[in-house]
Amino acid sequence: MSGTSTSSGGRPASEPVDWTVVLEVQQFLFSEARLLDACRYQEWLALLTDDVHYWMPVIENTLGRGAPHRFSPDRLAFFDDNLKSLRRRVDKLTNRTAWTENPPTRQCHVISNVEVEPAERGDELTAHSVFVHNRGMGERDEFTLVGRREDVLRRTEEGLRLAKRLVIIDQHVLLARNLNVFF
Repeated sequence: MSGTSTSSGGRPASEPVDWTVVLEVQQFLFSEARLLDACRYQEWLALLTDDVHYWMPVIENTLGRGAPHRFSPDRLAFFDDNLKSLRRRVDKLTNRTAWTENPPTRQCHVISNVEVEPAERGDELTAHSVFVHNRGMGERDEFTLVGRREDVLRRTEEGLRLAKRLVIIDQHVLLARNLNVFF
């Protein structure tokens, strides 16, 4: 038996990330959530890398005792975006004629349980977190989504930038009227 332990993801466990880096990552994620809550989408887009992959797969329900979250890149996804498609979504969302935003969405992101570990590339970090996203429109239309995120953050000259986001929600069938939000 070798002396190498493994992380919960099956990869070899690495040295813990320094707490100052964990705090930096938390502050990045909290600031990102604040930008989204304030609908400051252009500033949010500036936090993304040019090669960003923003993916929210549909979870497959399986019978029996299989893996709790089954998804595959070749299956259906709620989002499977790159920077160009994210910009297009922002443009559509902020257009004065966007009927889905009349009345405008009020939203609140709660980000918690942030864990940080080194990524495969030396200039990247992997951040695991959970979120609660509450959205309200008009007087009575309210919807809450709860889920998990796995982010890859890349260190650049401008600071940390989001290079990859995997969003897993706890619903197989989405009951919201639309999904014109970012997580």
